[in-house]
Amino acid sequence: MEVKQWYMEYKIHKNRPGLLGDIASLLGMLEVNIVTINGVENRTRGMLLQTNDEEKIEILGRMLQKVDNITVLKLREPKLVDILAVRHGRYIERDSDDRKTFRFTRDELGLLVDFLGEVFKRDGNQIIGLRGMPRVGKTESIIAGSVCSNKRWTFVSSTLLRQTVRSQLSEEEMNPNNIFIIDGIVSTVRSNEKHHALLQEIMAMPSTKVIEHPDMFIKESEYDYSAFDYIIELRNTPDEEISYDLFTSGFHEF
Repeated sequence: MEVKQWYMEYKIHKNRPGLLGDIASLLGMLEVNIVTINGVENRTRGMLLQTNDEEKIEILGRMLQKVDNITVLKLREPKLVDILAVRHGRYIERDSDDRKTFRFTRDELGLLVDFLGEVFKRDGNQIIGLRGMPRVGKTESIIAGSVCSNKRWTFVSSTLLRQTVRSQLSEEEMNPNNIFIIDGIVSTVRSNEKHHALLQEIMAMPSTKVIEHPDMFIKESEYDYSAFDYIIELRNTPDEEISYDLFTSGFHEF
């Protein structure tokens, strides 16, 4: 049978000596391997497990229901947020109403880069929106995530390189395996017909596109919110308001 990974998370009610050893022994007797283990926030422990027998995971879940010192919170095939929670010891904040929106602050750039790196490894068409005020680290995080995923990045439009607006790309740059970086304000406010045609071609490609300022991109283009697979918000502080009024006016002055 195929070897698969599972994510188990349990809350500790009484952290008695030897508790982890007992659970590890149970896993060992079932021949379920522990791939990664870490504390996940308050008195909670997460594990990535590996086995080629799904029935063993079902047996494990039933047995752990009888252990008084813990309560199993999750026992499932791992999601991206589970993998990152085990690596970093905490869950990424998500919007309670819109589950495809993830929130980060500047002191969590390492977690954001890891998140982007895992998303970028996926093949096929995906569109990621990245909200944030100027100089918060949006473009730098995208580039670092591309490096983590071992993929090249291509600027289609950007303010990082003196307000770049590309009208054509080389054959190497048009590789669908590349990460395409698009500034949603530059591509809509400052674009010309050639840039718009290039943008249309890139958006139709089976590739990963990261669009900074997605709200402005949606407002000024034919694309809507449903086109996005993820929306990421990056702030300097958790309570910072992301507003476009302060810097969209400057684009009209060039």
